[in-house]
Amino acid sequence: MSKKYMILNNKVNIKDSNGNYLYLHLDKEATKDYFLNYVNKNTVFFHDLKEKLDYMIENKYYDPEFLNKYSFHNIKNLFKYVYSKKFRFKSFTSASKFYDGYALKDTEDNKILERYEDRISIVALYIADGDIQEAFNYAKIMINQEYQPATPTFLNSGKLKAGELVSCFLLETDDSLNSIGYVQTSSMKLSALGGGVGINLSKLRGRGDAIKGISNRASGIMPVAKILEDTFSYANQLGMRDGAGAVYLNIFHSDVEEFLSSKKVNADEKVRLKTLSIGLIIPDKFYDICKNKEQVLHLFYPETVYKEYGIHLDDMNMSEMYDVLMDNPNVKKKVVDKMKLLTTIVDIQFQSGYPYLFFKDNANRVHPLKDIGSINFSNICTEIAQLSEITSIKDDVYSTGENFKRDINCVLGSLNIANVMENKSIKDTVGHSIRMLNKVSKLTNIVQVPSIKKANDELHSIGLGAMNLHGFFVKNGIDYESEEAKDFCNVFFAMVNYYSLRESMLIAREKDETFKDFDKSEYAKGTYFDKYIEKDFTPETDKIKEVFGDIYIPYTTDWKKLKEDVMKYGLYNSYRLAIAPNQSTGYLMNATPSLTPISKVVEVREYGTSKTIYPMPYLDNENKHLYKSAYDIDIYKYLDLMRVCQEHIDQAISITLHVDTEKYSIADVIKMQIYSHNIGLKSLYYIRTIFKKLMGEETIIQTNNVDTCESCMV
Repeated sequence: MSKKYMILNNKVNIKDSNGNYLYLHLDKEATKDYFLNYVNKNTVFFHDLKEKLDYMIENKYYDPEFLNKYSFHNIKNLFKYVYSKKFRFKSFTSASKFYDGYALKDTEDNKILERYEDRISIVALYIADGDIQEAFNYAKIMINQEYQPATPTFLNSGKLKAGELVSCFLLETDDSLNSIGYVQTSSMKLSALGGGVGINLSKLRGRGDAIKGISNRASGIMPVAKILEDTFSYANQLGMRDGAGAVYLNIFHSDVEEFLSSKKVNADEKVRLKTLSIGLIIPDKFYDICKNKEQVLHLFYPETVYKEYGIHLDDMNMSEMYDVLMDNPNVKKKVVDKMKLLTTIVDIQFQSGYPYLFFKDNANRVHPLKDIGSINFSNICTEIAQLSEITSIKDDVYSTGENFKRDINCVLGSLNIANVMENKSIKDTVGHSIRMLNKVSKLTNIVQVPSIKKANDELHSIGLGAMNLHGFFVKNGIDYESEEAKDFCNVFFAMVNYYSLRESMLIAREKDETFKDFDKSEYAKGTYFDKYIEKDFTPETDKIKEVFGDIYIPYTTDWKKLKEDVMKYGLYNSYRLAIAPNQSTGYLMNATPSLTPISKVVEVREYGTSKTIYPMPYLDNENKHLYKSAYDIDIYKYLDLMRVCQEHIDQAISITLHVDTEKYSIADVIKMQIYSHNIGLKSLYYIRTIFKKLMGEETIIQTNNVDTCESCMV
């Protein structure tokens, strides 16, 4: 029999003949009943906080080490402060998401051991690492739902038996068995710790390349991809979260057609990648060739390129080297129908959602660390754009510990735009968030993978993101496709950029430490700040002037002072901002995911034989027209809005394209992708499609079932 709270929640989606929702108010009733008849009845009772903490330590749920860094008096005051906020979940989905996926439960009876306030308090204390004032700062921005840590951070902090605090990792592999073995072993270790792993396979020789000078002996990249898929299937985080990985390949690699075919529904099982995500690395030259009717597209065999030039194909500037490679008879190559390749990419995306697209030259063109290293690929959610390096794994490297280069470690969390704006707390929340992310970075010590540890120790890379953009627009009567929307994003993300830079500078000044090679960066040279000094990033429309009200917005004079301070004291973080998809944590925050428009005004989430109804935040019958579906929004206006945001984000944005196949053809989507590249976006995430077909008198809508990042799902 269905529980009362499920019955109440399931009525939320009922509409009258005019399309108005009749029972939106029942979601609150469902939440209330959920607490009365499930949460309260299944939560273990403790007489006081000391009894609870003693129990959690004695039964090995909490790590006592971090609690011992505080007096019990301070711990008690923090818990008291968090509970005093009298937090209430704003939707049934938010509450059930927390208690089903994040709240700590006992190992025997599955009884609830933590309420939301407890989890926040423990996370704050753990991340603050003995600094009680910082713990209060972190607790404040979390209980106010102004900031949400990434799933691994929120899920694992303070627990004795837990994975790491970070969301994902990126690994480069060289063209050797030692390197492939290192990446496979590292992937297994990282997956077991709870992270998703992105891997660049572009430097591996292609099928038919030579081995030890003998032609046509190499098996290509697909056997390695299959090994990695099995690795992620085997290694998960304590059975709580599945392992998740993505492999990237340069589009000029000779194996790219076979790589793409791995995601065809009817692909041979020997090459089919069922669970491993795939992405393409696309330099400018590829689209230049596609636009030139006279030019033929060639793919190159990487081993012959490296043998000739001592440089990997993936590391070359293809705008400069393509013709050189074409003219060299020693470089093995093959002709490919460029239009067929473009069509194949989109056709497979329609089937599976993949491949992701990473626009390599766009990312490097505006890279503030271009004189330190290059950005080669992205992660499992396409928001990470950081430099990476190749480690040549020698036979004795594990014993000596030498020669490890830098891979990538992702330390993520997100602002709730609506709450930050409502509380007028951009400056403080960004500041506390940056410090909290840095503490997470410090507590992340991936000794199992030396290349990850090296990057984390030297670069202090973090990624502050944002969610609930569409929700904020609806709450404030702003059309997602409007000029006001672009105006808001231009001001808001310029402010986030400013305050994140300022906080990173302050940390560098306090610690007297910058990220490694800061002096070679565009920040140290001062050139990064040019556009912010040339003009003020202030509201231009009356509506957005009203929205910001009396919130102080940094002017060119503030940016000039910040430039001087950064050039004098440096920055602690090499990277600061990255917009993740945050679907899972978005439910906790009762927020729309990331910066993307919503796909449904009311979501229906099915779990086995039950379903949960999730109405979009702030939804009522008066504003529902502003919740225009992503499938109905003008995609070019959506991409233009992302371009505005991207201007202020030093890394990338997880940008999902929602495509109604009745409205858009494969040719249309090709144009969208080229447009995305032309306006300077750095990556495109999934393509989500809907297919409509008649079943009797009913129209059935099918999707390719791509939703959110597997490494962040709970």
